[in-house]
Amino acid sequence: MTTTVRVGIAGTGSAVPERVMTNDDFAKIVDTSDEWIVQRTGIRERRYVAEGQNTSHLATEAAERALADAGVDASDLDLILIGTLTADYLMPSVACLVQDRLGAKNAGAFDVQSACTGFLSALATAEAFVASGKARRVLAVGAETLSRFVDFTDRTSCILFGDAAGAVIVAPWEECRQGELLASELGSDGSGYDFIHIPMGGASIPHNHPDYDPAEHFIKLKGRDVYRFAVTKMTEMIQAVTANIDQDDVALLVPHQVNKRIIDASLERLGWSHERCVVNIDRYGNTSAASVPLALDEALAAGRIKSGDLIVLVAFGAGLTWGANLIRW
Repeated sequence: MTTTVRVGIAGTGSAVPERVMTNDDFAKIVDTSDEWIVQRTGIRERRYVAEGQNTSHLATEAAERALADAGVDASDLDLILIGTLTADYLMPSVACLVQDRLGAKNAGAFDVQSACTGFLSALATAEAFVASGKARRVLAVGAETLSRFVDFTDRTSCILFGDAAGAVIVAPWEECRQGELLASELGSDGSGYDFIHIPMGGASIPHNHPDYDPAEHFIKLKGRDVYRFAVTKMTEMIQAVTANIDQDDVALLVPHQVNKRIIDASLERLGWSHERCVVNIDRYGNTSAASVPLALDEALAAGRIKSGDLIVLVAFGAGLTWGANLIRW
């Protein structure tokens, strides 16, 4: 996307619930084992929200940390964007709940629903608002409570997902002098909608529909189709946002934490070393829209991103949707 104002990331933050769900915990409720899960996914544990703790709570916590990191007051926000597929309610939006909790009295607020690409969609939208001058400071968040939509009788899918949130403050580059957004890509292909979806519970077949089946109100996925799609799109998106630079100049890749095997296969296609990639799926599982901002925040905290580094964010998910960003820190 061509911008008129240089746009940057002024601060980051993240939040995860306290409850840890290990592979051994799953072995007590489904036919699986730690070895089986690690071999196929790279996941060792994931975090689950407590009773009464929802997506908006995680999003608010991550947002507060991002605001503190940026040195920005909530009252200075012009817009709040939440990427999520697990909103607290069908209405209102998570963004409105977060707006109220933060006391962001001057901000507009709405949710972005593009599943695992949700944060990158929110980030691209935030960039567009700031670049056009329609907003000056925008909060972009990816937050999920996927544990609420997991079928614990399906050992192939229930082991994959976790809960988390990650947030960034987007502002004119001259205000933050870091995280300059250089290139953004978004795409979709609705013909693959059923690769990853929740069949029932929406307006098509709501809970009071005669055909409603509670067993179909969980995440369903076609594993092999998802694998092929994810490896292909991850590689394509990285190549797209780095088309005008030497790929060897990219210091770090921050991918959606979908599956360790998918990440490994993509790195092999690109010829990139694992040292150039952030991987935390072993500790959090697939947290959908939260995975990229969570991994970004952790990489910054660990000192893996230095001033002047080029980094790539990439995600792909249900829809089908995909996106990527090239950022100079």
